[in-house]
Amino acid sequence: MTLLPQAPLRDIGVLVTRPAEQAGRLMQRLGELGAQPFLFPALALVAPRQPERLAARLAAFQDYDWLLFISPSAVQFGLAALRQAIPAIDLRQLRAAAVGGGTAAALHAAGVEQVLVPQHGADSEHLLALQQFANLTGQRVLILRGEGGRELLAETLRARGATVDYAECYRRAAPESDPSPLRQAFAQQRIQAITLFSGETLDNLLGLLDGESAAMARALPLFVPHPRIAQHAGTQGFAKVITTESGEDGILSGLVEYFAHV
Repeated sequence: MTLLPQAPLRDIGVLVTRPAEQAGRLMQRLGELGAQPFLFPALALVAPRQPERLAARLAAFQDYDWLLFISPSAVQFGLAALRQAIPAIDLRQLRAAAVGGGTAAALHAAGVEQVLVPQHGADSEHLLALQQFANLTGQRVLILRGEGGRELLAETLRARGATVDYAECYRRAAPESDPSPLRQAFAQQRIQAITLFSGETLDNLLGLLDGESAAMARALPLFVPHPRIAQHAGTQGFAKVITTESGEDGILSGLVEYFAHV
């Protein structure tokens, strides 16, 4: 791994809590910035409870005007299920929308060419602000997401005239991991910052820590990409919550900015 010339995060221990299959790029980029990334996935992504229902929805994807992807995970699991349902599918024909830039990048990397994405922000509110979604009378929208979650997007699209269905292509679960290495890392003060991408991940993390290591975690700066996650972290006793721009780029920029002034 080649460090950047100035290595602005040199020797900073950064806890990465993303699912293992999503963490590789972030770990690499942290290393390039000089950090000492510590991977402990506090969220697991597993198959949905009703795969046959998912397959039926995706087999009829051509009935929809828009396929709306909520996250990079929805892209990963959703496109895999779509290929399984329709092996000969040409992903270039999909008319897709993405909540944010990271999701759009995942779609492009998979070969989807037509992707509508907000230029700023990475949430339902920014997607709903797009002109293309102002009036959806007579249109059908399929939302690809994990099981559960916010209903704002579907409710608003229906209010604007769309018929909306869900394709729930994965579910979130607490990992079955041994937390002792993480607890030891806190005890040895090898972690100076925590990165987090969802409130559920934070709840899982705290559930895996003992009282002493949880107290150490709450004393560290916590970097999150959305005010909603920051608010939840505040209710869990984290005093130093830094809300960054969206995605991994926002998290990395927030880390560099913070430690440049510590």
